[in-house]
Amino acid sequence: MGRFGVDSIRPAVVTIDMHRGHLDPAVATMPVRPGTEARTIRANAAFLDAARAARVPVIHMLTQYTDASEIRTNPFWRTRADDPKATRKHVERHQLTGGPGCEIMPEILDRSYDLILDTKRRYDCFEATDLEFVLRSRGANVIFFTGINTNSCVLATVARANVRDFAAVVVEDCVDTMDGPELHEAGLTVIRTAFGWTMAAQQVRDEVFASAPGAA
Repeated sequence: MGRFGVDSIRPAVVTIDMHRGHLDPAVATMPVRPGTEARTIRANAAFLDAARAARVPVIHMLTQYTDASEIRTNPFWRTRADDPKATRKHVERHQLTGGPGCEIMPEILDRSYDLILDTKRRYDCFEATDLEFVLRSRGANVIFFTGINTNSCVLATVARANVRDFAAVVVEDCVDTMDGPELHEAGLTVIRTAFGWTMAAQQVRDEVFASAPGAA
């Protein structure tokens, strides 16, 4: 048995909500902390380039809602939308289909290689999407997660990956949150305690991608 509890590593990368709605200050409805956007985009771009070079599947999860009623169905989100002091007070306007936020950041996207799944409507990327089918059809058993937000969508998705018997790994320098550094670190602590692993991007490149089946 190897490092991640599997006999052989068959990796895939899943990015979570690396879209303009979080990362483009000009249009973001739920932006990450000012000044962190470029670092997160740059780190993801380099990591995904390494994944592609090793022929590791890259899947982007993109949140989109048909209208605000799909958002307000969630009781907690409704309270955030109705609280002007909440950090997520703009949730009701977030990622409505056709809006400028509904675009993966172009710096991290290779349309000739990557796959975009754009039916994500809840924190958990597996909920009512084709993510599990896509991962299993590609034979993936170790999933490297990047994206936004560490303490909500990333955490919820890693928990679901764990209970679906995937080995879940968060690339810790390729995730961030709009809720600040303390909750970022708290999310990582919960993940590494109960649900999976956290690793630096360079460590993944050196220890996993370098020996991936498609690596040169």
